Amino acid sequence: MKLAKASQNQVPQHLRGRWGAFFQWLGSSTLSVLGWQVSGNIPNEERILIIAAPHTSNWDFLIAVATLFALNINMKWLGKKSLFIPGIAWFFKWLGGIPVDRKNPASLINHVVELVHKEKGLVIGVAPEGSRKKIDRWKSGFLRIAKQTKSKIVFISIDSPSKTLTIGEIFEPSGDNDKDINFIMNYFKNFKGINPDQS
Repeated sequence: MKLAKASQNQVPQHLRGRWGAFFQWLGSSTLSVLGWQVSGNIPNEERILIIAAPHTSNWDFLIAVATLFALNINMKWLGKKSLFIPGIAWFFKWLGGIPVDRKNPASLINHVVELVHKEKGLVIGVAPEGSRKKIDRWKSGFLRIAKQTKSKIVFISIDSPSKTLTIGEIFEPSGDNDKDINFIMNYFKNFKGINPDQS
C-alpha cells in the first residue's frame, strides 16, 4: 500500500481544524488505500481560497473529504444546493459544506464574508467549474469572494495519472476577471481528472 503524504504538518497552525487523531488517521489511510498523495503546503496566510480542479468524477468528493481529514484543515467548501437534501444535509454541513443557491449569488457571498469575520483563520474550498461535466467557461464568483474576504487564492490540482493533489503557489488576481479566468483555466489544463475526457 502506498503511504499517503498528507498530514496536518502541511497546514499552518492557525488554519488547522477540529479533526482529531482518528479522523486524521482515517483520511490518511483512505488516501493510501486509493493510492493518492498530497504534495506541497498551504501558505501561511490568514485566509485562503482554494480553487480545486479539474472536477470530473464523484470520486473527487471522497478524495476531498479524505484530504480534509488528513490535513486537519479548517475549511468551508461551496457545494451545489441539491446535495443538501433533508436527512443528509446535516452531514455535508458537518463537513463544512455551504449550499450554493445560484439564483441568489449575492446572498452566498455575504454569508461567506460573515463566516470569515467569525474565524481567526479559514480556508474556503471551491470547485470553479460548478459541475463534473466539461464546460467552456468558468464563472467568476470565486474571484469576487476572494476579493471581498481578502483571501489569498491557491490552486490545488487533481491529477489522476499521478494520483497527486498538488498545492500550488499563491495566485494574485490582476483585476481583469476575463484575463484571470483564462489564466486559471489554462493552468488546470496541465492536469487530468479521473474522467480525463471531462477535464
